Amino acid sequence: MTVSFTESEERQELRKAVQALASKYGREYFNAQARSGGKTTDLWLDIAKHGFLGVNVPEEYGGGSGGIGDIAAVCEELAAQGCPLLLMVVSPAICGTIIARYGTEEQKQRWLPGICDGTGTMAFAITEPDAGTNTHNITTTARKDGDGWILNGRKIWISGVDEAENVLVVSRTEDAKTGKLKPCLFVVPTNSPGFEANPIPMELISPEKQFQVFIDDVRLPADALVGDEDGGLMQLFAGLNPERIMAAAFNVGLGRYALDKAVAYAKERAVFKTPIGAHQAIAHPLAQAHIELEMAALMNQKAAALFDAGDEFAAGEAANMAKYAAAEAACHAVDAAIQTHGGNGASQEYGIASLLVATRVGRIAPVSREMILNFVAMHSLGLPKSY
Repeated sequence: MTVSFTESEERQELRKAVQALASKYGREYFNAQARSGGKTTDLWLDIAKHGFLGVNVPEEYGGGSGGIGDIAAVCEELAAQGCPLLLMVVSPAICGTIIARYGTEEQKQRWLPGICDGTGTMAFAITEPDAGTNTHNITTTARKDGDGWILNGRKIWISGVDEAENVLVVSRTEDAKTGKLKPCLFVVPTNSPGFEANPIPMELISPEKQFQVFIDDVRLPADALVGDEDGGLMQLFAGLNPERIMAAAFNVGLGRYALDKAVAYAKERAVFKTPIGAHQAIAHPLAQAHIELEMAALMNQKAAALFDAGDEFAAGEAANMAKYAAAEAACHAVDAAIQTHGGNGASQEYGIASLLVATRVGRIAPVSREMILNFVAMHSLGLPKSY
């Protein structure tokens, strides 16, 4: 399959439009909301009003009929303006993609318009306390009960539950055998009896919170099930490959933000007569960060193009590589930016140090760098499986 992964003029215009909108809010707005316990609802609804939030969702359900590359571009440009919205990864990209691909017509009509206009934000719950990266070990179980289902389980590190109307929960049918995962996906309203979400105290400064979720005998109607209960991994990976692509975009955007701040500072700050950016000890790390971010962005464009073209395996390989490269590049960019600022890099005034945790998390979530290396070693290089 021949796939072009250079960006179209239309997507470049989309980037400019998102950049212009997000710049009206910026890092100061984002941090103020985070530190005060507020939310970025104003920005979220503004993105939706301009048609950016559901740009990847089919037009007949309120979206823009674009691809995952388009919503990734939106996510990246928001982060590059200092407003990294984690729910961009979750609601339109993961949940929107899965429902658009596997939902019934009635389900699409019910849930996709709210995802697009920002009034029906949907969270995604897959990670469990005793499973971690090993998705095959999830124990959240769905049991048939008459015409409906009863759901039980625990989830952890679930983003934005307090901002979501529903959560797309990854479960397994009661008779599924451990080690042979046949995931089933349920849309669970956050106000369901038996559904409880407790916030996890975080060092990360963000308006979007993380939660531990308890699901105790939550009763669901038959049409809460999205797709086939025996649909297998294909249904799940329809959301996980976009998740990796969006995570890469999120990290590239954060890296770009940090690098832009460092470059501007290096041009203005003078200690030994000339701006510090004239010294190679400052210039080279910044140049290296720029190169790494550009390479990660290019791999992510490839991953998005392959996904939108329907090449599932190649898209999965490229998405994992892009996520790995973007997380590494973002960490290096933030570190270089802090070093460029010297002591000022640790101050709230310059707003760089708060990115340390945000970018470091990118090496862990939504999939760890070690598991990506395992994937590449086994699937790309043909080495024996190590786990």
